[in-house]
Amino acid sequence: MREQERGGAGGREGRQDLPPQSPEEQARAICLRLLTGMPRTRRQLADALAKRGIPEEVSQEVLSRFEEVGLIDDAAFAGAWVESRHRGRGLARRALAQELRTKGVHATLVEEALGQLDSEQEEQTARELVERKLRTTRGLERDKRIRRLAGMLARKGYPEGMALRVVRRALEAEGEDTEDLGYPGG
Repeated sequence: MREQERGGAGGREGRQDLPPQSPEEQARAICLRLLTGMPRTRRQLADALAKRGIPEEVSQEVLSRFEEVGLIDDAAFAGAWVESRHRGRGLARRALAQELRTKGVHATLVEEALGQLDSEQEEQTARELVERKLRTTRGLERDKRIRRLAGMLARKGYPEGMALRVVRRALEAEGEDTEDLGYPGG
């Protein structure tokens, strides 16, 4: 009894009876396990397989088969990523493109996915982000407010000109004097 309680030989016998898996079976199991949690790009899965010592040719064969049956679809992944991260985090095209590139999405698929966002939609999101943050900057001097608001947009990937234009308009709507600001779009 004590042997089994400590996880001794009696507790492991069932595992020893299983035949060893082929590299193909291992690769399929790894991919399925990773895809169960969330969608992944082909490169993310290839990296995971390489990290676990799966031979390159086996990895490519399994990944190609997963693409054929629709379990891996980088175009769909990119489209869903852009939609989710723009709506949820307010990220701009530049930040989204960078994230997709780091996940191994091909440049043409990145461009197609970013085509979902037009500049009006991107600017509207920037305005909404500034409106939410504006309240927390009340009472600060104007220049500090501008730096914080424009900095927040810059970290989310918005172009400088758009960021400053949106911040300036938001401050003007609040009654702040922005005449002496030499920022674009005013």
